Amino acid sequence: MKAVFVNRFFYPDLAPTGLLAADVAFDLARRGWEVHAVTSRQRYQDAGAGLPAGETISGVRVHRVWSTRFGRAGTLGRAFDYASFYVSATLALVRLLRKGDVVVAKTDPPLISVFALLAARMRGARLVNWLEDVFPEVAQHVGMRLGPVALIAKWLRNASVRGASANVMLGARMEAEVARLVPGTRLERIADWADGEAIRPLAFPSGKFVVGYSGNFGRAHEWETVVRAIGLLRDEPGLAFSFTGGGHHFPRIVGLPNVVHRGYVPQERLSENLAASDVHLVTLLPQLEGLIMPSKLYGAMAAGRPVLFVGDLDGEVARMLRDHQCGLSVAAGDAEGLAKVVLDLKAHREICREMGQRARAAFEAHYDKPIGVERWRVLLEKIARA
Repeated sequence: MKAVFVNRFFYPDLAPTGLLAADVAFDLARRGWEVHAVTSRQRYQDAGAGLPAGETISGVRVHRVWSTRFGRAGTLGRAFDYASFYVSATLALVRLLRKGDVVVAKTDPPLISVFALLAARMRGARLVNWLEDVFPEVAQHVGMRLGPVALIAKWLRNASVRGASANVMLGARMEAEVARLVPGTRLERIADWADGEAIRPLAFPSGKFVVGYSGNFGRAHEWETVVRAIGLLRDEPGLAFSFTGGGHHFPRIVGLPNVVHRGYVPQERLSENLAASDVHLVTLLPQLEGLIMPSKLYGAMAAGRPVLFVGDLDGEVARMLRDHQCGLSVAAGDAEGLAKVVLDLKAHREICREMGQRARAAFEAHYDKPIGVERWRVLLEKIARA
């Protein structure tokens, strides 16, 4: 059996979409599959840094195709990066795919599934879409003005979803939303994950009470409530906020007096970095419920830390935290409520420890890497043998 993964980033790059794809790809290769990855030569955090055009990693043949390298700073440059990757990746897929193969398309760049479907149809292969987000609705909800492009994008997206052998959703809300947008399609639900071997619960901090944020602080994330709450707590002794990562809204926290910030950390230091906080913030714009599922949630749970969610109180993350009793949720816009919850947790650290234990238990039961990877293996084997 043969599988080909396509995504703009892939291991050893640190982009979460590529790392998740690599987890599945490496597992299939260990089980005797022929596995390929079609990706770019870019690095997520440094568009100018190149990677080799081809190599084999853990049995997976990685094909890094040419694309422009303008990076994520400008809309026009990003459009050129996307377009050039579409062309190069499609040519690579047509060259690699054969009848009966399975191509797994992620969502970076948006609509890569359209080109994967084209290549699959040309070669008699089967397409599986792995939806980390739902485009173009996400772009529209964060304020991007797409105009008539949005209608074309929706038509193309719907065609690729209908043409797939399976479309993998990250949660129940996303599954319901895609079923509404594209009725009658073949949907599967497999949550993302973290690596519970690499990320282990370590001792809680003994000094200041630390509220952590790890990962992308981008357009999809609720930032105003967080920044206002940080301001309300600026004079609180024994309290600090620690932000690790980057993203569109990251500069908003740089320079705040009670915030420590740093860039992305390598994977080997992730467990230590997550453990340096007493509680972890996860945020999502309420209008993006059902369109995105924040993957940073699973890293915090793996580290045995409770989650403080800012977003839709009826959303999927809030429901998970209630079901597993491993965190608390605050409505988007309620900066005073967020500040109060932080102060309550600071005053009762034992509650953080209890919720952290439940977070790790829920993680081990539902969101550890072997669980998600096994579900992917079962799905892909079923499709390959159909």
